[in-house]
Amino acid sequence: LVVDDEPLARRRLRALLAAHADVAVVGEAEDVPGAVRAARALAPDVLLLDVRLPGGDGFDVARALLARAAEGLELAPFIVFVTADPSAAVAAFDVEAVDFLLKPVE
Repeated sequence: LVVDDEPLARRRLRALLAAHADVAVVGEAEDVPGAVRAARALAPDVLLLDVRLPGGDGFDVARALLARAAEGLELAPFIVFVTADPSAAVAAFDVEAVDFLLKPVE
């Protein structure tokens, strides 16, 4: 699941992922509520998540999904933050991110 408020950034990530036959992008979201809904509905293995999003931030998305997992209600996806904000790295790992990539991703 690709979550970014910028359509060009989502398109770029999709294009990079398309080069890998073992990867399927199951959906996209552009804001916090949409990301949480899509993650719950689609149950992706991996969430590529921007930090700055309308309706909150990527940390809100991660916390919402981790809370549901802690309650045993669903599995949380592996979270990879993809952002232009290097100052968010420590906070990303506080919400159990498995990786942190800086834009532009190549």
